[in-house]
Amino acid sequence: MDIQVVFTALEAVCKENITVLSGPPDLPYGDVARRLVTSFRQIQEHGHTLEPVVLGFTTVYHHYDFDAHTPGNGYRTLVKVLQSCLFHIIHKGRYISSSCRGTFFRAEHNASEMEAYCSALCQLRALLYLAQRLLHDNSHGELYSLQDSVLSRRFVQEYTSMHKACFYGRCLGFQFSTTLRPFLQTVVISMVSYGESYGKQQSGIGMAAFSLLTSGKYVIDPELRGEEFERITQNLDLQFWKSFWNLTESGLISGFQRMGSNQVQVNLTLTIPPLPLSLPLASDPSLSASVSPPLAHTGPGPVHMRLISCDLREGQDSDELLAFSRSDAPPLSLSIINRPQKSPRSPWLLIHFHGGGFVAQTSRSHENYLRSWSKDLCCPILSVDYSLAPEAPFPRALEECFYAYCWALKNCHLLGSTAERVCLAGDSAGGNLCITVSMRALACGVRVPDGIMTAYPATLLTIDASPSRLLTLIDPLLPLGVLSKCLNAYAGNERQTVRASSGVNSLSALGRDTALLFNDLKQGASSWLQSFLDPNWTLGNPGTPSSSPRRTPQSSPRSPCNSSSPAHSPAGPRDYPEGFEPLRSEQLAMISTSNCPVVKNPFVSPLLAPDDLLRGLPPVHIVASALDALLDDSVMFAKKLKTIGQPVSLTVVEDLPHGFLSLSQLSKETQEASDICVAKIREVFQAHFSSFRKRPNLGWTNHAPGSSNGGTNQDEDFCHGGNPNKT
Repeated sequence: MDIQVVFTALEAVCKENITVLSGPPDLPYGDVARRLVTSFRQIQEHGHTLEPVVLGFTTVYHHYDFDAHTPGNGYRTLVKVLQSCLFHIIHKGRYISSSCRGTFFRAEHNASEMEAYCSALCQLRALLYLAQRLLHDNSHGELYSLQDSVLSRRFVQEYTSMHKACFYGRCLGFQFSTTLRPFLQTVVISMVSYGESYGKQQSGIGMAAFSLLTSGKYVIDPELRGEEFERITQNLDLQFWKSFWNLTESGLISGFQRMGSNQVQVNLTLTIPPLPLSLPLASDPSLSASVSPPLAHTGPGPVHMRLISCDLREGQDSDELLAFSRSDAPPLSLSIINRPQKSPRSPWLLIHFHGGGFVAQTSRSHENYLRSWSKDLCCPILSVDYSLAPEAPFPRALEECFYAYCWALKNCHLLGSTAERVCLAGDSAGGNLCITVSMRALACGVRVPDGIMTAYPATLLTIDASPSRLLTLIDPLLPLGVLSKCLNAYAGNERQTVRASSGVNSLSALGRDTALLFNDLKQGASSWLQSFLDPNWTLGNPGTPSSSPRRTPQSSPRSPCNSSSPAHSPAGPRDYPEGFEPLRSEQLAMISTSNCPVVKNPFVSPLLAPDDLLRGLPPVHIVASALDALLDDSVMFAKKLKTIGQPVSLTVVEDLPHGFLSLSQLSKETQEASDICVAKIREVFQAHFSSFRKRPNLGWTNHAPGSSNGGTNQDEDFCHGGNPNKT
């Protein structure tokens, strides 16, 4: 729909309601009517100022798409989210104007609804102003301010103090598909209820029972729910977050999930001992490369995996494979049902790395859609249960995933596959690992996978600002507080925090940051990471935030969006026009940022990888969501691959949140998105990109060590000695 039509409809609705509610003195609602009029006047003012801003975005945002056939980037998303908010306001406004004299009109409820959406609109207006700053300061076509640390810190500073509770109360999930809103409400209510019992000496059943008893008040009172969720995510306890999301690993929840998922003949958990592997070089099979077992941080250790297969295939019930199955492995099920007639080995093998922000979940959490994929693709799936941060930060997970990949290539006959075509698949953090494992295979000279399917991957593990990352202010599944904790946990750095407070002396800040930097290096960064140090990094002096409590529309007849002077804005006068100020939170957040060089490592943030490390990757199929805070990660990485001639495709699905694969059974839209992922994997297996192998200029041929990356010493951490040995 034409955005100008939307603003015209908004203006008409506001005028109509102001006239109706301000007219007859005998209107029975008194103060409630005045609250509604105040809300509609504020919404009207927001509309007047936002229309030219939005029209400005619509004239340029196509320049930031991956290509003309794939519309999608953070600027488009912000406009789309604003439009969704306006649709809700228009719909509710029309109802109020037509029903306010009715007997069953709930005046208090509708006034609270309009106040909530008025607050949301105010905050979205602030996000659009920040996006304007990004548009102005970034290079043409660039979505990230990678060289502007001041701008990124401004973004973090704004998050620390901006009011977010309105997005978790009555407005929860307004931007997503309507079929997902009940689920999002359940997640938020469950989290705030779980937060009340977290840390108490109770059994799992006791905590669940207590959470159930306390959840009622959050259903009845959306404002309380929003405030409590904001409090939890403002200063997040990472262990709480891990504990909550790991509830999906519980036997009760996973049992219910399995009841609704496809039955499979093979569901084996495997524990692979840490023994060196020898694989043939892709460039010359008469030579071999030695692959060391995972070593980082804790020394040699086993790698846990799960094998899922819809059909029992040759090799899957062999004594050799079953010897790797251990009863004392992680709490994962082990079952081979009824031992039916065996099918021949599949020519295809799918290797999967699960998401969870590098800190939570296992293959069990993702088993639901993996079972369906195994049936749809008729091939075995090996899902890797890599070690999680912060106990096992980078590069432990990458080491384990690369080792699992190499082990699967060497032992594919045990997995029910001939591995003629091998595809890597993963979502979020797992998508990152798919890309970096393939980069590592290139660097070591072993066979690279035939393709990658990655869903909403994290390709930049820094807190750099982008238009889509502004959505972390309103996203209930991926708020910035959660994102920053996960990224810092994986990087092994959680020591520096950004507070919404006045600036500090620059000399003392430099000394503090220097000490932290050397402490980070001492505690786990490998020696070769020193090449990624940025000697020009300095700590920007943040602006001075407002320390006054948040003022809500209920407590003040004057809009808080227009009542504060720019001097109290952490973002400063350049970001907001004179007279405008977003709502501020009563409790300021502390957001961890990382000055550790690990986050600039290309095997942590592949978006920052030099071209030589990416040339030779197999076809990469990215499936992203238009409403995902990490959308710009996908768009920019796809554009980077396209620029250097690598085969890549980008699909952007609408109206779904980050993590939609785990929600595939909840709605038609999420199932369709999962089907798109399956179709992309099938493309890899059916070699739709086989013509690229005939084009050496694209670099899609396997290379010997050093041929694709200039022979850097980075290979030595993952390939024993970095040199091939004669077999």
